[in-house]
Amino acid sequence: MKVFITGINGYIGGTIANLLINKGYEVTGLVRRPELLAPLSAMGIEAIAGTIDNATLLQSAAVAADAVIHTASHIDPYSLEVLLHTLKGTGKTLIHTSGSSILGRKEYGAASSFIYTEDDPLLPRIERIAWTAINNHVLQAATTGIRTIVIIPTMVYGIGRGLHKESIQLPLLWKIAREKGQGIYVEKGESIWSNVHVADLAELYLKALENAPAGSAFYAENGEASFKQIAAAMSAKLGVSQTLSLSMDEAIGIFGPDMSHYGLASNSRASSEKARRILGWQPSINGIFDHIKNEIS
Repeated sequence: MKVFITGINGYIGGTIANLLINKGYEVTGLVRRPELLAPLSAMGIEAIAGTIDNATLLQSAAVAADAVIHTASHIDPYSLEVLLHTLKGTGKTLIHTSGSSILGRKEYGAASSFIYTEDDPLLPRIERIAWTAINNHVLQAATTGIRTIVIIPTMVYGIGRGLHKESIQLPLLWKIAREKGQGIYVEKGESIWSNVHVADLAELYLKALENAPAGSAFYAENGEASFKQIAAAMSAKLGVSQTLSLSMDEAIGIFGPDMSHYGLASNSRASSEKARRILGWQPSINGIFDHIKNEIS
C-alpha cells in the first residue's frame, strides 16, 4: 500500500513514516525545503519538493496514493478541502490529525476532574471552534465515499523517529525552566493533560489505517500529568527543589496567548478506551517523567 503523508518531515508525520516503512508500506510526502529531499530519501521516503499550498501537487500526490495521512496542519481548511475533493467517491482513507486542546477552557491552571470520551459532545470556546468544525467536517465526509478518520493526540512526548525529534509543549517548558533555573507552570499549575509517547501514537495511526471504521474519531493517550508535576520533574533535573508560577500575563509575554491559555493552563483529559477496544491499540510507554529526566536536553 502506498501512503501519502503531509508533514512528512515533522515530528508526528516523520515518526509515522518511519513505522510504516518498517512495516513494509510505501511512503511519499511533500517537503518544502529542498535540502531535506536527500535525508528523507535515505529513510526510504519518496519525497516530493512542494507544499500543501500547491493544490495541483497536493491533488496529484493524493491521487497516486492508496491512503492519505494529514499531519501538516490541523486547522488549514484549504489543504483539507483539496484532499476531500480529490478523494471523494474513491473509498480511499484520509486520516486527519487534530489536537486535544479543543477540550480546554480558560482555566488559569485550575484542575478539572472531567475526562472526555469520543461520545461526549464538545462545546468549544470561540478560540477552538474552527478546530472542532474542521474535525466534524472531515468525519461527515465519510458519507461522500471517503474512509475518513480523525485522531486527536493529547500531549505528545518522546524522541521523534523522523527528521524532527522534538514535540512542542515540553521543549517550550524546558527552555524557560533552564532560563529561570527551575521548573515553571502557569498560574495554579494544577490543570492536567493526558499524554502519549510519539512511538505509541504512530502505532495508533497504523491501527487506524488498517482497521478504523469510516467516520470514526479517536483520542490518543496513555497517562496524564499536571503542569505542577511536570515543573517539579524539570526542577529535579536542574538539581533544585523549588518551582516557579508564572502569571498569565507573564506567560503570554513568553508563549503568546494561545499556548498560554490552551497549551499550558487548561485541562485536556481524555480516555483512549475506544481506540483500545475497537482498534486493539496497546500503547506500551507511560514515561513522561522518565523522558524529562533522561531525554530532554
